[in-house]
Amino acid sequence: MGERAADRDVSPDILIGKAQAIFAPYALDVKDVVWWSVYEIGQRVCARFDDGTDNPRIFIAGDACHTHSPKAGQGMNVSVADTYNLGWKLASVIKGLATPALLNTYSAERQAKTKELIDFDREMAHTFSTTSETRVFQKYFLKHARYTAGIKTQYDSSIIVGPDTHQSLVAGFQIGARFHSALLIRLADAKPIHLGHTIAADGRWRVFIFAPEGDVGQEGGSTAKLASYLRDDPTSPRAIYTPKGPDIDAVIDVRAVFQTPHQKLDFEHMPRLLRPEKGRFELVDYEKFSAQISRL
Repeated sequence: MGERAADRDVSPDILIGKAQAIFAPYALDVKDVVWWSVYEIGQRVCARFDDGTDNPRIFIAGDACHTHSPKAGQGMNVSVADTYNLGWKLASVIKGLATPALLNTYSAERQAKTKELIDFDREMAHTFSTTSETRVFQKYFLKHARYTAGIKTQYDSSIIVGPDTHQSLVAGFQIGARFHSALLIRLADAKPIHLGHTIAADGRWRVFIFAPEGDVGQEGGSTAKLASYLRDDPTSPRAIYTPKGPDIDAVIDVRAVFQTPHQKLDFEHMPRLLRPEKGRFELVDYEKFSAQISRL
């Protein structure tokens, strides 16, 4: 009842014949069929991923709100992105680090991304159904490689994504897009490390300072001025949102990337915000800044 399969006359013998034709000129002999089924590809997405109230308390994610073909293996990828997006926002609200209004961005962000997935999947399913040419598939996958790798996500302006007013300052990095990573040299141990691997998925906000050429963290420089503002000015976001008691970077983790080779950077002359004393024993954090590896 309610069956959606387009071809209801499919049988195990038909499926075996299809498989034998695919394997030809090799032979395929099926001794027993334990289970079989017909799956009809469909693309569907929910209108919302929450209960639709001003302060949502019910959320859905993954297959509960979007279904599509398995062709590009995007089902779990997109579902993980849904739950990660929701997870850090729930944690922030529960910990008192954000207002419940933050939760409204979950459905808005992820539902828009899922619509993109459905459009992508519909086009891909059509391609698979209408051609068998290898070059066509290759061209299609190359065209959408960044999307299928999960690194093309970009969210629209919201309470946590600013407008493009200052987009000209970062021409190569679209506001609202996934943060780029690059190979750097960490000053603490001269180890090559990707920028994205210097941080953990622990719910903190990140501020990356990209120092101008010639800036080595010296007093009076751009990096030092910004670090001083973030650390000492009572109107800075770090001062406003970090509770009394926790480490200085408990909510906003500030890091810096310098254009100068790491051999020429002096840890002791760096702004205090970039070498904070943390934890019960007030140990110094040595991993707050790196140098561009391309300048070595």
